[in-house]
Amino acid sequence: MDPGDTFGALFERGEKADMPFETALTKALDLRVPVVAAPLGRGTSAEFLGAMASSGSFGFSALAHMPEDTVSDELAKMHRATNGRFGANLTLVVDQRKRLASALDAGVRVFSVWQGDIEPYVRIIKDAGGLVFWTVGSPEDAARAKDIGVDFIVSQGREAGGHFVGSAPTMSLLPSIVDAARGVPVVAAGGIADGRGLVAALALGACGVWMGTRFVASKESANHRGYKERVATARATDLVETEIFDPVGQECPHWVIRNSTFNKWEEAGRPPNGQRPGEGDRISSFPNGKPLYRYNAAAAWDTMEGDWEASPLYASAAVELIHDVKSVAEIVAEIEATAEAALVKTSHLRTSR
Repeated sequence: MDPGDTFGALFERGEKADMPFETALTKALDLRVPVVAAPLGRGTSAEFLGAMASSGSFGFSALAHMPEDTVSDELAKMHRATNGRFGANLTLVVDQRKRLASALDAGVRVFSVWQGDIEPYVRIIKDAGGLVFWTVGSPEDAARAKDIGVDFIVSQGREAGGHFVGSAPTMSLLPSIVDAARGVPVVAAGGIADGRGLVAALALGACGVWMGTRFVASKESANHRGYKERVATARATDLVETEIFDPVGQECPHWVIRNSTFNKWEEAGRPPNGQRPGEGDRISSFPNGKPLYRYNAAAAWDTMEGDWEASPLYASAAVELIHDVKSVAEIVAEIEATAEAALVKTSHLRTSR
């Protein structure tokens, strides 16, 4: 069933809102709804992933935020909480082969990769019988996915919260990625927070959606409560695009909610890395006792002490649609309800002609 047929089937059923979604994504991962939670840094806990699995959706853990020597233990907890129904994300700006080996040993078989040279990692994952999601920001990359062996493309628009590679807004980029994908299923990412966005993505050829910011503001995520509240009260005008929360040589554009760290840097004339105000400020500590300094890429987590507000508060344009902190079950149920309502409305528009 191609993407057009998938949306056509949803459209034709119109008011039969109790029928489940069925797409390439739901089939591959055995989901009830074609919704994937993006990796949320330290916010992706075993409890959060378990809630995603129980809701009929799926979540990815962020391996880059785990010390290499704790990956096995952390993934074991996630495996128990989800019965193995979760994935692992690899950010390839640094060597991730040790983390990948630990994840495979822990039984993980669904991976998302992005940035850097993905081909050696894809070969290892495919040889182990795994599935690969590749986050891209251009049709040129999408056109390579099939030859590399990628199973799903994640089309990431410029509205995506946190780090992004998108070359255009989500709803402009998505159809161009679908056209270039040569039949590889595409998942839409960037600024999507409800079922209306899901239906729009399906209409443009996607097989599902990838959401981060909406799930930051969930009860089960391990993000700091203050961070969750900022997401729920922020508007798009509170967002800034920057690269200041990255180490030298690993800079990637990211969207964050304006905070004290960004304001100090801006007031100082936006100096480059190495000259930013407060670079030696210790704002907190990691769970293993390692110092957490201002400008570190780690977003505030639930047990973080100290100046949590000074850490990057990653968020997307989806903040316009997020007004409260809810459980994962409530969020997924709302996505289903708003998607079904949008399909009914679309059906009425068609039949009223």
